[in-house]
Amino acid sequence: MKCIGLLGGMSWESTVSYYQALNRGVRARLGGLHSARVLLNSVDFAEIERLQHAGDWPATARLLAAEARALQAGGADFLMIGTNTMHKVAPEIEAAIEIPLLHIADATARRLQADGVTRVGLLGTRFTMEQDFYKGRLQELFGLEVLVPQEAARERVHSIIYDELCLGDIRESSRAEYLAIIAELARAGAQAVILGCTEIALLVGECQAAVPLYDTTAIHADAAVAWALE
Repeated sequence: MKCIGLLGGMSWESTVSYYQALNRGVRARLGGLHSARVLLNSVDFAEIERLQHAGDWPATARLLAAEARALQAGGADFLMIGTNTMHKVAPEIEAAIEIPLLHIADATARRLQADGVTRVGLLGTRFTMEQDFYKGRLQELFGLEVLVPQEAARERVHSIIYDELCLGDIRESSRAEYLAIIAELARAGAQAVILGCTEIALLVGECQAAVPLYDTTAIHADAAVAWALE
């Protein structure tokens, strides 16, 4: 079994979900007392968040590249970044290491393609919804049409992530807001919606939504288990 290098802590609330999913995935495939070989490097998210909102992406790239090198030095066979937003600096992180990077958008897009989805809604931080590093990858590499909410809804999605979900604060009122936004994306023609922030699945589940939801945390972890057991 390969050793999974997990760059986490962004936020630690969703890193918990990653750790559970990786271990449950290995147990489901191998049975018994088997569990995942995971090397976790959990960063202090406060510093990352400050740099994100200051727009200092080069600094976040340098910081996370150093942490990724530490995972490589510790014996990780491949790397996964346990956050959608920080895949903005995935190219810089990938260039700083010699082990493969399992990209969260690629794993998600392949699942969508396998299910025949061609037009998909995207929820996440404002950075993920508005910038091209994520949407562009889905469109250019996988031919997906990507819809995002209107500006006011994007702001609510973003603020709920940082002000509530990253702090473990799960509110029924925010769940209702998210479900309304998902329903609006469905009315706009989305066949499914990507939960493109690793905390969103803490708030909404597929059984509650108007269209299928693609939990990027679960999909990313499932792909990592497959890599680890190849």
